[in-house]
Amino acid sequence: MLNNRNWAGNYTYSAANYYVPANVEEIQALVARSQQIKVLGTRHSFNGIADCTESLISLQNLNRVISLDRTNHRVTVEAGIRYGELGEYLHANGYALHNLASLPHITVAGACATATHGSGDRHGNLATAVHAMEVVTADGNIALFSREHEDGYLAGAAVGLGGLGVVTKITLNVVPSFQMYQHVYDNVPLAQLEAHFDDIFSSGYSVSLFTNWQESSFNQLWKKQVIKDSSSAAEQVEPELFGAKLADAHRHPVPGHTSENCSEQMGIPGPWHERMPHFRMDFTPSAGEELQSEYYVPRQHAYAALCALDGMKEHISPLLYVSEVRTIAEDDLWMSPCYKQETVAFHFTWKPNWEAVKQVLPIIEQQLEPFQVRPHWGKLFTMSPDRVQSLYEKLPEFQQLLRQFDPHGKFRNDFLKTYILGD
Repeated sequence: MLNNRNWAGNYTYSAANYYVPANVEEIQALVARSQQIKVLGTRHSFNGIADCTESLISLQNLNRVISLDRTNHRVTVEAGIRYGELGEYLHANGYALHNLASLPHITVAGACATATHGSGDRHGNLATAVHAMEVVTADGNIALFSREHEDGYLAGAAVGLGGLGVVTKITLNVVPSFQMYQHVYDNVPLAQLEAHFDDIFSSGYSVSLFTNWQESSFNQLWKKQVIKDSSSAAEQVEPELFGAKLADAHRHPVPGHTSENCSEQMGIPGPWHERMPHFRMDFTPSAGEELQSEYYVPRQHAYAALCALDGMKEHISPLLYVSEVRTIAEDDLWMSPCYKQETVAFHFTWKPNWEAVKQVLPIIEQQLEPFQVRPHWGKLFTMSPDRVQSLYEKLPEFQQLLRQFDPHGKFRNDFLKTYILGD
């Protein structure tokens, strides 16, 4: 393994072996002979959710589109394909995904497994697009999970946290392709959200607020809108939005960073897959060397939770590059933080100082605890395992699913034993 660290460099993998299989048959053979094995996507997790001590495999060679079903509006892909690559293919063939994360660099399988999301009142996380998936299970055989199966297991498998096996193929529901534009607005006072939270986040197809928590305000509002006709982009531009002024130049979410690696702004129209992400596929995303945490609260608690964060901004801001606020629709996926609840996510991109960050995370978690806060599975948090487990009503069913398909724990690691199985 030439590079045994994750994307941001904060986590070092501990596996003794690293494999890059060329096809599903090689994966099946590797799984069958291994005692413990886990899968790496683009290594964008910031904790040990994808690590183990024996063997890691990369799906970088499984990155093709397998088929496009124009009758049922579905695309089937190999699990290692990245969203940026899939987006180009779908757009060229007249289709789109309903949502994308801020980074197009991540793999479909990795994003779905951790309930990764974009933003939008009516848009579920990326795993909600999953119609079916094929998984190499502990015995080396292939299991199929599908919305069409009466067992309902796909609701448990779609956000599988890497615990069921090696996902090799995923079928996603797609929609007709569309064009988008985005504008950025500067300086939204926090007080505006008390009366206008719903108005702000429903004002576009996808809306994000960014702040460095130095003031009781948001430095930027990113509003992404679908172009319904050739004139809609020009007609709908507002010079002011909820007290914020329309930006006069391209912006980067992180203050002081150049905007060249960000997706086009200033109302410049473009295809959905080049506007929904904040960052361009061909550039280093975000700040580069960084740490990330993210917390979810039910939407009805959003403003109170933001006020709680504002009350501790002197602890947060010195360690922070930027924080982002997004909305996510509810879903029916067992281990999704948005299971049966409209949700707001608070994302933190931290400077690479783990010793300091791990001191402030418990304070954030304590302040947000009254709002049933849940952490992002693939990012940094310090919440107790008992607390995390208490927040998922379908956890017993998910535990049973893991034990059914992996009875001897071939795909279990310290993360799953600690936060899911309670071992």
